[in-house]
Amino acid sequence: MKIFGIKTRINQNGRIVLPALIRQAMGLRLGDSIVMSLEDGILRIEPHRASYRTRASTIQDEFKETVKPGTPASSDLMQERREEPQVEKEEWIG
Repeated sequence: MKIFGIKTRINQNGRIVLPALIRQAMGLRLGDSIVMSLEDGILRIEPHRASYRTRASTIQDEFKETVKPGTPASSDLMQERREEPQVEKEEWIG
């Protein structure tokens, strides 16, 4: 759902009122927490519960290309840790 052109004001305490239509569309209720971020001058407001899912999904998507299908990422890390002493030894010896 896209909602455009709803005008609101910043009060003397710096508070912004989220209009009812926006709160309803976002599924926000009294007492809910939100997360705000600012990028390129654009303020983004998300329900706190959604921000964790969004961030987790973003991180997972970024790592999809580097992880071999069917192999836990921890396997690659453990293999690197096993090889690390040998690599350091070779670098030190020259």
